[in-house]
Amino acid sequence: MTKRRGHNEGNIKRRTDGLWEARVSLPGGKRKSFYGKTRKDVQDKLRGALRDIDAGLDLGTSRQTVSQFLDTWLAEVVKPTLAPKTHGSYAEVSRVHLKPALGHHQLTKLTPQHVAALLKAKQDAGLSPRTVQYIRVVLRIALNRALKWQFVPRNVVILTDSPKVSRTEVKPLTPEQARAFLDAARSDRLEALYRVALALGLRLGEALGLSWADVDFETGTLRVRHSLQRIDGKLTLKVPKTEKSRRALTMPRTLAVALRDHRDRQAFEQAAAGNGWRDTGLVFTNALGGPLEPSNVLKRFQAILAANGLPKQRFHDLRHCAASLLIAQGVPVKVVADILGHSQLATTSDLYGHVYPAAHRDAADLMDRILMTGG
Repeated sequence: MTKRRGHNEGNIKRRTDGLWEARVSLPGGKRKSFYGKTRKDVQDKLRGALRDIDAGLDLGTSRQTVSQFLDTWLAEVVKPTLAPKTHGSYAEVSRVHLKPALGHHQLTKLTPQHVAALLKAKQDAGLSPRTVQYIRVVLRIALNRALKWQFVPRNVVILTDSPKVSRTEVKPLTPEQARAFLDAARSDRLEALYRVALALGLRLGEALGLSWADVDFETGTLRVRHSLQRIDGKLTLKVPKTEKSRRALTMPRTLAVALRDHRDRQAFEQAAAGNGWRDTGLVFTNALGGPLEPSNVLKRFQAILAANGLPKQRFHDLRHCAASLLIAQGVPVKVVADILGHSQLATTSDLYGHVYPAAHRDAADLMDRILMTGG
C-alpha cells in the first residue's frame, strides 16, 4: 500500500516488492531514484540528494567510477593542456597505482579512508615516501577537477596525510672536482656538452635541444628555445612550457671556444658520413647527425667520472654544480635564477642556496676586516 508523503519529503512511495523509493528531479528534466528497506532510509537519502543539488553537485554522474573519471580527465584535461612528459607521468600513475586500487569505486562514494588505505599499501610495498607523495599529488589534482566539474562535493585527498619526505642533500661537484672532470673530458666528442651544462646550468633536454641557429658567436650569446624530449617513444623537440625557460644567455669565453671546436669536429663527422648524414641542425648529435639518446649521454658522463675517481653524479647534478659555483662566487640569486630559467626566485634560493664551506670562511674573514678595530 502506498503511503502519503510527509511534508517536504519529496516523492516517496512504497513499491509492490516492499522496498521504499524516493524520486528527485535533476536539472535537464532527468529524475533519480533512491531505494531502501524503510521509509527513513530513503527519506535520509532524499534529503542528502536535495542538499547536494542545492550545492550544485551533478547527481547524474553518481554511477561514474574513479577509473572512468581518470580516463576522461587524462584525455580531456591533461593531454590537451600539459606537456607530453607530464601527461605520460600522470597516465602511468593512474594505470599502475590509482586504477587498480581505487578504479572500481564510484567516484561520488570515494572516501578519505579509501585513499589513506591506498597510500599505506604503497608504503608497505616498499615505495619511497617521495613516490607515494607523488601518487597522492596526482590523485589530488584529478579530484580537484572533479570538484570543479561538480562531480563530487569535496576532494577527499586533502583529508588524508601526505607522506613525510626528507629532503635529499644536494652534493654537486666542488670547484676542484669540476675542473678535474673537464680535464678528464678534454677531447671527448661530448666535451662541449659537459661545458654547456657546467657553465650555463642547462638541463640535459635543453642542451640536447640546442641548434646551431641558437648559438651566436659574434655576440657571444646562446638561446634556449627547445628541449629534446621523448614523446610516444620518439625523441622530439618541444618548446619549453614557461617564458622564463626560453632565455638568452651570455656564454663564457671558454664555452665559446669549446663550441667552435665542437663545430669543427662535427663538420669532420659530417664529411665522413657522406650521404648517410642526417642534417638536423642540432649542436649535439650522434655520429650520423641524429639526436643523441639521453640515456647514452648519461652512461658516457658517469663512465668518465668513475674512471677518474670522481663521485657518481646524475647529469642534472651539473646544473646544481653550475648554480652553486655562481652563488659561491657572489653572483646574486636573481641573476642565477635568470640563468637557470626559474620562474620563481624562491625555487633558486631553496634548491641552490647552499654554498661551499670555503665561502662561509671567506664571508667571516670579510666581516673581520670590516669590523676590526684598532684595539
